[in-house]
Amino acid sequence: MRGSPTTPCRSIISKTPKHPMQNHIADKHRKRRKRDKECQRTTKKHQTQRTTHKPTRPMGNRCRLRMAICHASSRSEEMWSFIGLAVCISCVLSAHAATKYNYDEVLEKSILFYEAQRSGKLPANNRIPWRADSALNDRGLKGEDLTGGWYDAGDNLKFGFPKAGAVTLLNWGLLRFKDAYQDSGQLDHMYDCVRWGLTWLVKCHTAPNELYVQVGDVNQDHSHWERPENMTEARTPLKVDPAHPGSDVASEYAAAMASGYLVFKTKDPKFANSLLQHAKQLYSFATKYIGRYSQSVPDINTYGSSDESDEITWGGAWLYKATNDSTFLQQAESKYDGGPSAKYGQGWDNKGTGAMILLHELTGKDKYLRDIEDTFNGWLPGGSVPYNPQGLAIRNKWGTLRHAANQGFMALIAAEDGIHTTQYSKWAMSQVHIALGDTGRSFVVGFGNNPPSHVHHRGAYVNVYFTQALRDYIINVRIKQQSCPAMSMPCGFSYLNKKTPNPHVITGALVGGPGLTGNYDDIRSDYVKNEVALDYNAGFQSAVAGLKSLALRGLLPASS
Repeated sequence: MRGSPTTPCRSIISKTPKHPMQNHIADKHRKRRKRDKECQRTTKKHQTQRTTHKPTRPMGNRCRLRMAICHASSRSEEMWSFIGLAVCISCVLSAHAATKYNYDEVLEKSILFYEAQRSGKLPANNRIPWRADSALNDRGLKGEDLTGGWYDAGDNLKFGFPKAGAVTLLNWGLLRFKDAYQDSGQLDHMYDCVRWGLTWLVKCHTAPNELYVQVGDVNQDHSHWERPENMTEARTPLKVDPAHPGSDVASEYAAAMASGYLVFKTKDPKFANSLLQHAKQLYSFATKYIGRYSQSVPDINTYGSSDESDEITWGGAWLYKATNDSTFLQQAESKYDGGPSAKYGQGWDNKGTGAMILLHELTGKDKYLRDIEDTFNGWLPGGSVPYNPQGLAIRNKWGTLRHAANQGFMALIAAEDGIHTTQYSKWAMSQVHIALGDTGRSFVVGFGNNPPSHVHHRGAYVNVYFTQALRDYIINVRIKQQSCPAMSMPCGFSYLNKKTPNPHVITGALVGGPGLTGNYDDIRSDYVKNEVALDYNAGFQSAVAGLKSLALRGLLPASS
């Protein structure tokens, strides 16, 4: 069983629901035992009645036949039990054997990555031993509680725009491929994962027309090497409001919350209804006060938005999906732009592909179908997006695997909708499998063959202030690392270029990945190819869930 050669058979069976054949066999056993008991009672009654010379009711031929093989019943039952177990094991193993990689393990570990990124008061069931409570004093300008959420990447900053985008993609993957999380035993962990992100987004919405979008000062954060558990510098909060509009970020928060409503509406109606109420208010704010948050808030110098129209379309589509209120659909369609920028690919700054897929689902209009096909014609081999020698689509040199995985997830959703199903599914699998090991190595920390061990991520402490020249260098290149030892031990800038593996394994994190020439070096200082981030894993994890779902339904394309 490739991808999990040491998984005990017992653990596989225990996590897998009974196959229908196994239930059928169990029912036959119960019925057979009932008939045996009836026959035994009838036989005993006949013997007693013959002894007392009382008239007897003739024993039926069926019962005579059953009694004739009474002693064989136990052996037969053992045989059927063995056959039933064999059928169950065969079904379980065949489902896993059909996949080239262990998707269950990938889903489990990707969720663990999000747990490693947690900020604030950690729960009692924290599963990351090298993480502890952090940033417990994060507050808004009026003292609002902004604790919690996730750190963005290898630094200690919290950025709302990419975080909300990641939550939306995670929600979408859970909604479309819930069976994958159920079968892998990760459903409850996945609910916890998206709830953690959503709860922080709700905290940031402190008034109907007020939304916090960032916690922490980029320059301050990048001039210190310290574990998040030991931060001492000021954590500057940034917000949007009517005087400083942010239609893009407010719409993305609305999309995350509307999709979150769909995730939790039956599991936790109270939480779901709260999400929907916030989503409606935020979308109203976004459409009433038009503007880009990175233009209206001067201190926003990271994750700047290139346009707000795609987010307004995206948020409106999700709200229509959640409410069936045609007003949201009208607003979404009015802002839709199927031009070249929409076909760039799904990402934290571009919601074009996801928006056109949603609008096609909701309306069935041909124009959205044509835009979907045009988008993927550009992404598939022979299109405008170049490929490296290993077959990875390279949209942008920074986080290449992230872009390919995001678009792979979009391809799987389109395929589920009946759009070039085989072609899109096979292409999506090819991109995800490169991340999992098709080039000869894994690009997912803690998974597969030769995974990255020098990840560009900082999850530990150094309380040192550098010279101004060194400080400027750190700020300009945005160095981040996860390379420091245990919390009780010192750490510092010198760890950046150490050749030893990171003391802490940030399990499940997807790194940036190889470049256009196919080269990749597992070097801690390479923040382009070896960094990890929230948005890197979101589409990737959802794509893996999609492939797992296809495998469960016997629809997974053949692996190369």
